[in-house]
This record gives sequence, structure tokens and C-alpha cells, in this order.
Amino acid sequence: MENMDPDVVFGPIAEFIRDPTVEEIWINSPERIFLARAGKSHLTNLVLTSDSVRELVDRTLLWSGRRLDLSQPFVDAQLPDGSRLHVVIPEITAEHWAVNIRKHLLRHLNLEDLARIGLMSEEIAAQLSSAVKFGLNILVSGGTQAGKTTLLNALASAIPLSQRVITIEEVFELKPNVPDLVQMQTRGANLQGEGSIPLRTLIKEALRMRPSRIIVGEVREAEALDLLIALNSGLPGMGTLHANSARDAITKLQTLPLLAGENISHKFIAPTVASAIDLVIQVSIAGDGTRRIVEIAHVTGRYENDRAEIENVWRWNGTKYEKGLGVIRCQ
Repeated sequence: MENMDPDVVFGPIAEFIRDPTVEEIWINSPERIFLARAGKSHLTNLVLTSDSVRELVDRTLLWSGRRLDLSQPFVDAQLPDGSRLHVVIPEITAEHWAVNIRKHLLRHLNLEDLARIGLMSEEIAAQLSSAVKFGLNILVSGGTQAGKTTLLNALASAIPLSQRVITIEEVFELKPNVPDLVQMQTRGANLQGEGSIPLRTLIKEALRMRPSRIIVGEVREAEALDLLIALNSGLPGMGTLHANSARDAITKLQTLPLLAGENISHKFIAPTVASAIDLVIQVSIAGDGTRRIVEIAHVTGRYENDRAEIENVWRWNGTKYEKGLGVIRCQ
């Protein structure tokens, strides 16, 4: 089914899947189908039936091998073209199946390419490339659809070709351009509620696979602790996290490990974060759909009052980039 015609897999929305300008498609109800172009959403003229929406989801999940039913009412899955599918069904939703298909149009771009399309300056691209080659630990933060995965993929593609890279994700989205690559994704429980493999397990397993780098697609919960421990062992790595600013990202990274258990305290986490993370890159999407790096911060390694200290390196002021007091140390 991997080479199946999009018309067969995607049926009535195949034209949107083929359209290279469409970034995301979502179905709120059979009569309310939206898509995003250049960061802006548009209501389409397409009208489906409840049965056709279910058939579309069934075909894509057949390819992915993931399950959706009353006991598992939401699912993340990879589609044949590499897009990401997310579905939620009633009674979690009020009435209709909610379907999101997120395409990865810029996944093949490197840092220089992203600079050319305006996501950053050429100077910043060169500095980030040097930071990756030097082995700095990088956290990419931002909101939904801000370009975190696109940037993380470009950063990963700057890793020296001699290094072995392990990626860890909930659903396969990253595709870094490196020759020695192993990709792993989580697995949900079976019908008996067994067999679940979470991100925490995959991070621990990755450390047994002789990695030169580990990359966690998105840090959401207690796996933040396992990532920090791995980075503090001398293994370079990267990841993404939802946050409103670089400082908020560091604060959140100090909070998420507390979910791992009552024996984890701020007094342990603050110095761990301070020594584990080198750079935080904040990306944002503007009202006109423009995506851009808006802030880069250096984590100094110092901490005070159980908070890791950061210094601004670059900040977008609305018209240009301004240098801060921080420095990206690559020597």
C-alpha cells in the first residue's frame, strides 16, 4: 500500500494532498473542511458524508497499523506520503470525527535553505550549523505550526556524516539527511491494554544503540527527565517543546521532570537543566503566516534560586535581528 495512488488512499481529499501549497487539512465535520496555506486557514467547498470520512480514516489507519475505537478514541499515525494523521472520535468529540492531516512540505530543507526563505538570517544559519557540528545540546521551542519540526530536521541534517543518529518520536516526522540513522516511534497498547511503548522507554533503549546523537521529536511529559539524564551523560542531543519564549521553555523543562515521581525535586532539576542544555531556539508564526526564529538564548550553566540562567543571543525586533549579551560558544 506504500506505493498506492493517492486517489485510492485519500479519496476526496487527494487533490489537497497533492497540492504542494497545502500545509495542513482538517475536518471538523463532513461539511466543514479546512486547509492551511502559508500559515493561514481557509474553508474549502468540499462536502463529504460521515461514512466517507470514516472510510478515509480506515484506509489510512490500515496502512499505518494503528488502532482507533471506543477504547482508544484518538490516534496519531504516519500516512503513506509521510504526512501525520490525528483523529479524535465521539464521545471525546461532541458529534463528528475530527481529523487533522499535517503535511511536511519543508522537511527536506537545510539551515541555508531556511535562511533563504526568511526563517532566519544567513549569519544565524551559519552559527547554528557550527553549534550542531560542535555538539551543543539544542532545544527548539514554539507554538503549534510555528515550524519546530522543520527547524529540528534542518538542525539534524547539519550533524557530521560520520555520526550515528537515533531519532525518537511519537509518530515518524523527522527525516534528517544523515547516512547512519535509526528512527524509533512509540506504540500504543493493544486491545488487552498491554504492549505500550512510551517515549521514556525509547530514550533508554536509544542509549544502548551506540548513538552519537539522540533527537527527541517533542518533549511533553516525564520523558524530559530521561532526556536530561542522557544529555548529562555527555551524549549530544536535540528536541522540541511547546513554549511561548526561550525562558518559558527552560522553566517548562524544569517542571516536566517532576511528573516522573515524587522523589524528583527542583533542587535536582535546576542544575541538571543548566548543565544539559546549551541553546534554546524560539520559533513563531505571525498573523500573516510568516514563520521565523524570534529568539535564540544561551544557557550559561549557572543557576540561582532553582532556576537555570539564560542570556539572549539573538532577538527579532519586528524588522531585524538584534544581538544580545549571550554568545554561541563553539570552541
